[in-house]
Amino acid sequence: MAATTARHGSVDLGEHGLAPQGTAHWNLTTAELYEHTIRADAGVMGNGGALIVNTAPNTGRSPKDKFVVQEPGSDERIWWGPVNTPISPANNAQVRTDLTAFLNEGDLYILDAFAGSHPEHRVAVRVISNSAWHVLFAQTMLVNATPDEIAVHAPEVVILHAPEFKADPAVHGTRTSGFVTLDFTAGEILIGGTRYAGEIKKSVFTYMNDRLPEHGVLPMHCSANVADDGRVAVFFGLSGTGKTTLSTDPERALIGDDEHGWADDGVFNIEGGCYAKAINLSAESEPEIYATTEMFGTIIENVVLDPITREIDFADKSITENTRVAYPVSSIPGSVPEKRAGTPTAVVLLTADAYGVLPPISRLTPDQAMYHFLSGYTAKLAGTEVGVTEPQTTFSTCFGAPFLPQRPGVYARMLGERLEQTGASAWLVNTGWAGGGYGVGSRMPIAATRALVRAAIGGELDNAETMIDPIFGLHIPVAVAGVDPSLLNPRDAWADKDLYDVTAHKLAAQFVKNFEQYADMVAPSVLASAPDPAGEVAPDFGME
Repeated sequence: MAATTARHGSVDLGEHGLAPQGTAHWNLTTAELYEHTIRADAGVMGNGGALIVNTAPNTGRSPKDKFVVQEPGSDERIWWGPVNTPISPANNAQVRTDLTAFLNEGDLYILDAFAGSHPEHRVAVRVISNSAWHVLFAQTMLVNATPDEIAVHAPEVVILHAPEFKADPAVHGTRTSGFVTLDFTAGEILIGGTRYAGEIKKSVFTYMNDRLPEHGVLPMHCSANVADDGRVAVFFGLSGTGKTTLSTDPERALIGDDEHGWADDGVFNIEGGCYAKAINLSAESEPEIYATTEMFGTIIENVVLDPITREIDFADKSITENTRVAYPVSSIPGSVPEKRAGTPTAVVLLTADAYGVLPPISRLTPDQAMYHFLSGYTAKLAGTEVGVTEPQTTFSTCFGAPFLPQRPGVYARMLGERLEQTGASAWLVNTGWAGGGYGVGSRMPIAATRALVRAAIGGELDNAETMIDPIFGLHIPVAVAGVDPSLLNPRDAWADKDLYDVTAHKLAAQFVKNFEQYADMVAPSVLASAPDPAGEVAPDFGME
């Protein structure tokens, strides 16, 4: 090793099979990582102080290139299939050998941090990369360690990351030159062949989705916030369904925007940062998030920058629609410093309904909540994954199938137990389309969605009069202050009512077909909560 910087703990790089020819940069500050990134011509500073980077050609996750090492320690509990594709220990070892050899050729950047803000459930994570800005991203998204904690940091999970290293499928057993491999027993994650930083964040979350259930904690792909009166709300949903937008509310304190654990004593953020979609971001629509784009320490991916003024055109999607902004949770005014709060009183399931037939909000019974949690219906939005250029209907179980190492029933049972124990209310919120499907209808107005969500999680709708959707069996509020009543009943928003009926029946049938795979995981009462593909539609639905 040619040289090393200070600020590192007792576990040396040699423990990971690394001996870099260049300098090992340990736990650099944000300013130092900026300097290294700019000197390497890997990013530029924007007008407001944010670091602007480009991850092309990979501007989204590549789920088909994620692999789980099929080894005895975790084999029986892994949900093998399209989500968790096996890679042999021998192939993974070859990937590791060649990846470490690549990393040893130059300088390395090392971060010692934690996943999880709960002192009893956090995991010590070490990220090692030859890219300074990717380590800055990890520093932003993980929970930072204090100098005293760094001095004794003993990593339980190690990420070896080299965005420019290309795998050879014939040699390494991968699908393409890009890859993410996870060895749950060894606590090691290998990432290469992609500059997209989200792979780092989601690989840690996948690890925690395996780790936390073993300790009685429900891992959740959700955002969370808390009101002054202590009411905690969690928002489940895939990327682009509104988790970040709806949880970043000036009337409530933000706990986190994407990944949480639900322990016996309440909710805690797995991360220390937020990773928000930035397409069409504006100060008018999302002022708190927009403000972070003009802060030092924020990382902005794949946006178009004016070369003279260094100002960003957030409406320009010529690189990708999946433009992203990463910033510390503390950048949001009034966020919870501890990144922890009490037990949730409201659970919100977010869906971007591409068919435009689900209501903007509906109250769920506990059985319905279980049904829709396991169904995980939404639409993948453009740019979120490689090859997705327009919304696509999907059922992503537990609203996070790509990140679930274990079988969905494990997480569903835990959620059901939490709802039963706490009496938390449950809501299904459609942030997708109204008045028609994608390409015909319009996107649900964000102002209306905010008003509906605030009323629900604030307890204002607990005893509200509702009407029952005859196809989906959902309990829809008849009136909500500040919201056009015609928006509440989705059928009213369609000009062609007959087409609505046909479309709703079609989606209901897809729900039923999809749920067949979970039928043996739930009680009969949950199965009875399924939509009715033959439900007869009355003009005004049924009043309760």
